[in-house]
Amino acid sequence: MSGPKASFTWWSFADRGAEASALIRDGAAMGYDGIELADVALWPAIADAGLAIVSHRGHEPLESGLNRRENHDRIEREILANLALAQEWRCPLLICFAGNRDGLSEEAGIENTAAGLARVAGAAEEAGVTLALELLNSKVDHPDYQGNRTVWGLEVLARVASPAVKLLYDVYHMQVMEGDIIRTIGEHHDAFAHYHVAGNPGRREPDAAQELAYPAIYRSIAATGFDGYIGMEYLPTGNPIASLQASLQQLRAALGQA
Repeated sequence: MSGPKASFTWWSFADRGAEASALIRDGAAMGYDGIELADVALWPAIADAGLAIVSHRGHEPLESGLNRRENHDRIEREILANLALAQEWRCPLLICFAGNRDGLSEEAGIENTAAGLARVAGAAEEAGVTLALELLNSKVDHPDYQGNRTVWGLEVLARVASPAVKLLYDVYHMQVMEGDIIRTIGEHHDAFAHYHVAGNPGRREPDAAQELAYPAIYRSIAATGFDGYIGMEYLPTGNPIASLQASLQQLRAALGQA
């Protein structure tokens, strides 16, 4: 199937009324292409179901991240270990985090984050894995997180200048912080390796009950030629499997893949 592929994040759907085996089995049966951020112990079952292991955290925790130079030795060790794991399991993305600001200036945060990513960019290039710096909102979900706007992430990428370092553009988080979603995708899509979606407000289903026009957003992503993954990262209001199916149907219909 040409165009964007569909995935969902394990953390937001597991333990919400569906057994792990059913979530994997039914996700594959309904047409998802992969699963993200699942425990490594689940990877064999995910692969056996024919699903891709789409993303994994490059390092922990997101609050103590790349914007602090004192974290760089630890983060480098974690990323290098996870690059080997990603290469073994053909996982295309490791998600990385700027960390909380804690009084740090924007310039220092950008410079430190770029320096930390530059230390591992060559290894990521050799492994064929993308390091995706995630943009998160600091207004609702992640107070004080520094990498909270698109321009911030773009400046980090410009300083690293590696094809293996990109941004994870989370539509929900960026709607909370800055809006202007479709224009941003059109202008800066070359910097976006991956997309996450959820409805705003509430981080629920990306349906007609919230403020974002997701069919138009999906089409704008497809119009850029993007053939990576759009990941469902929301908190389902009801049965997670029924919710995932409805969200996938909306995505496929918007892209003319139904």
